[in-house]
Amino acid sequence: MRITGISTHVVGTPWRNLTYVQVHTDEGITGVGETRMLGRTDALLGYLREAEANHIAGSDPFAVEDLVRRMKYGDYGRAGEIVMSGIACVEMACWDIKGKALGVPVWQLLGGKVTDKVKAYANGWYTVERTPEAFHKAAGAVVERGYRALKLDPFGTGHFELDHAETLRSLALVEAVRDAIGPETELLVEMHGRFSPATAVRLAGELERFQPSWLEEPVPPENLKALAKVAEKTRLPIATGERIHDRIEFRELFEAQAADIIQPDLGHIGGIGETRKLAATAETHYVLVAPHNVGGSVLTAASLQLAGCTPNFKILEHFNDFADAEIKKVVKNAPQVVDGYFQLSHEPGLGVELDTDAAAEFPQQQARFDLWAEGWEKRNPSGGRGA
Repeated sequence: MRITGISTHVVGTPWRNLTYVQVHTDEGITGVGETRMLGRTDALLGYLREAEANHIAGSDPFAVEDLVRRMKYGDYGRAGEIVMSGIACVEMACWDIKGKALGVPVWQLLGGKVTDKVKAYANGWYTVERTPEAFHKAAGAVVERGYRALKLDPFGTGHFELDHAETLRSLALVEAVRDAIGPETELLVEMHGRFSPATAVRLAGELERFQPSWLEEPVPPENLKALAKVAEKTRLPIATGERIHDRIEFRELFEAQAADIIQPDLGHIGGIGETRKLAATAETHYVLVAPHNVGGSVLTAASLQLAGCTPNFKILEHFNDFADAEIKKVVKNAPQVVDGYFQLSHEPGLGVELDTDAAAEFPQQQARFDLWAEGWEKRNPSGGRGA
């Protein structure tokens, strides 16, 4: 079997573009992969056109390791977000092809399942007025829908510091959500890398009484020593990793013991195989894995394949029941959350198919997510959707 070429399909929403890549073969089997880019969709498409000619066309889709190696290192320059995202889309699609050809789900090819169900946490649910009353009502609706975990970013525009009035307002939102969901539902707090270590530590102390399961990206992602400083001074678990695009770059994070949960994005870190290798390394450091997952249903399906065979997998993010829920229709057999959990698919490959006609109904948009822009909070009254 050989790859004859690829086709790309961009599904647009006001705040994100989702890029789907179909990989076609000479035996008529087609696989699909997905990533979400912020402000770089055209760059990704340009890279994929060059990679198709240089690496992808004519390759054996079963030889996933070889194709990933050539795409990552065969152009000499260091692979960053765009290249690793392009690799991820093609890599997922190759696993999809391989599973379909062999008649087994991808998790079976990666060592077999360790669980039948995967806990989900809701995101994108708080696109409401930024008041305790509105957040309380919205959080209650999430629990009524069966979710047993949810995440929110309660903070307004902040650059290293957060003033006293904004601190009180943010804490009031968290208090309202905890009251709405009760003590048994998991509460996850997103910080979007806004704060200095001192501010993050101060906020962590204030948040302890609400018992969040983690604090996500308390400081900007570039300085791991700053993150370690926060981890040393709070009892709350630290989660990070969505903006690290190479599993090798996690080495320093593990050495610094700066995080308790890592959040690689399968669509940015090279795909399923690369994330599985990272998860195994994390396990040796007693670190849990909770992938960043803000894409559509193909990315969710791929993340669930990883979840099914990964012993240290904690939980999976899910947007598509709340923000932009209509885009679920572009994927046939889209994964569903029932009573707070995904059930592991036993269908061959990723277990999903892209509906290109439905995808065409959502053309690419000039989507932006700029946390630092003046007036960002006013344009995004939810306080952020968890990019």
